[in-house]
Amino acid sequence: MAAIHITDIEAAINHWRAKRPSPDGVTLAPELRALAEVYALMVFHHEDEVAEEGFPAAAWAAWLDWYHSTPDTPCIAICSTSQGDDECKGCGRSFDEVQHWPAMTPAEKRATWRRITMEDSAWRFNRYAERAREAEPPPWPDDGPNDPAAPLGPDDTP
Repeated sequence: MAAIHITDIEAAINHWRAKRPSPDGVTLAPELRALAEVYALMVFHHEDEVAEEGFPAAAWAAWLDWYHSTPDTPCIAICSTSQGDDECKGCGRSFDEVQHWPAMTPAEKRATWRRITMEDSAWRFNRYAERAREAEPPPWPDDGPNDPAAPLGPDDTP
């Protein structure tokens, strides 16, 4: 099982702060409270990552809502793994990561995203950065329960 990095928890918290700001500067939305509890425990225990398994259901649903607002794949349609490279020059993923991407869990995908972002050597981050920006989907409107980007459930399975 993959682990969720603290920076993803922070990003999800900021996502919810923008989505549901505090009406009085003190009260937090339920999603924010759930994520803040996980974040506080991580800080208290000096942990950088938290296991995907056992993640509290409310915090998982809030994290998945943020996750669905991020690009699904780092692909920029320049795949050198199809030419025999062990690592794609375009997106930075390994051959196995490219092949198994559809079957990976959200946390596994985010771990891959984090690694390739930290390495910063793939063309998506330098030579073709504008192409990566163009490939990002437009933000979904907030349609409530019928929002196609909304998580399907605590484990994000149909």
